[in-house]
Amino acid sequence: MLKFGITKNPTEVLREVAERFQKLRKQHNYSQHQMAERSGVSLGSIKRFERTGLISLDSLVKLAHVLDALEQFDTLFQVKEDLSHIEKLFSK
Repeated sequence: MLKFGITKNPTEVLREVAERFQKLRKQHNYSQHQMAERSGVSLGSIKRFERTGLISLDSLVKLAHVLDALEQFDTLFQVKEDLSHIEKLFSK
């Protein structure tokens, strides 16, 4: 059953990440085979990733490293600082 809404489901996120990876790989003029050699990720894993969006985190980080995109992981699971105590100081 499809749900319509603003938020993405996990499958959509996987596919979008895989599509962005493929575009970036092509912008760098790397074939799938070249990416496999440069990253140490198997060619089969890269093909599966681009087709399905499925890949191990370890392999994804290796691919990001080759494409100079490691810094994009810096915001993943970033804890937001609770500033509610500061807001209370100004609400009185």
